[in-house]
Amino acid sequence: MTFAHSTGYTNPQGYSYWPAPAKLNLELRILGRRDDGYHDLQTLFQLLDCGDDIWIKPNDSGQVTLQSEYDEVPSDDNLIIKAARALEPFKGKHQGADIRLNKKLPSGAGLGGGSSDAATTLVALNQLWDIKLPNEKLCELGKSLGADVPVFVKGKTAWAEGIGEILTETEVPEKWYLIVYPDVKINTSIIFSHPALTRDNKPIKLRASRTEASLELGYNAFEPLVAKLYPEVREALEFLSKFGKATLTGTGSCVFLTFDKEREVRKIAALCKQRWLTLTARGINTSPLI
Repeated sequence: MTFAHSTGYTNPQGYSYWPAPAKLNLELRILGRRDDGYHDLQTLFQLLDCGDDIWIKPNDSGQVTLQSEYDEVPSDDNLIIKAARALEPFKGKHQGADIRLNKKLPSGAGLGGGSSDAATTLVALNQLWDIKLPNEKLCELGKSLGADVPVFVKGKTAWAEGIGEILTETEVPEKWYLIVYPDVKINTSIIFSHPALTRDNKPIKLRASRTEASLELGYNAFEPLVAKLYPEVREALEFLSKFGKATLTGTGSCVFLTFDKEREVRKIAALCKQRWLTLTARGINTSPLI
């Protein structure tokens, strides 16, 4: 099985299309807990050539509506709606939008689906409403919605520090990835607050050279804890480890393998499809959004 693809909103009349790409964390280190309760991190964000699809049509009602075939997308709490509301102080009174979401990425999977949806909404409405906020302001608004949102606003593969909002654009080889969804959702707040979480990783300094020469990628500080708490994740990691370095992305639940060539990833994907939802994707250094 592959990740579900919603087809009901393919090229709706009068709407413009805006991609919301997924991401992987190729490296994720936790340096410590801050006084404000957040954690200092270091992570390498790799954007992917797949993700959710967003369609937007401006209206003059002053209201923003959201439609989706995906059952788990609540209206008021959805990050798309929150992103649109973040732009309210800057838009005209009668400027609104009708938004349709093809939700392809599972939630609680570590692929950044919600954050990417929010970033795409900020970028799209900034243009469609002719607000003309600079990118840094959009990142500031995005940070209030989630620490991962700014990397999607900037649209570049990046080395992230702080809580994930201090970004250094970089490049990595655009490799192929087999991503497996173990059919379990991870509650990020529970993982971050768990007493057994490792919080004392040593920081890494990124050299001026290309990132792949600077890092031995594949470490995720959340992986041991998530694998212990979620047998489904542990099973997927153990199976994929037969074929290479299997790694958790974000706090999970998705795990992935890295390949140099498409034919290699598709061969292993065929072995996984009977057990899990799978996704074959290629890394991209620049988002299709920008």
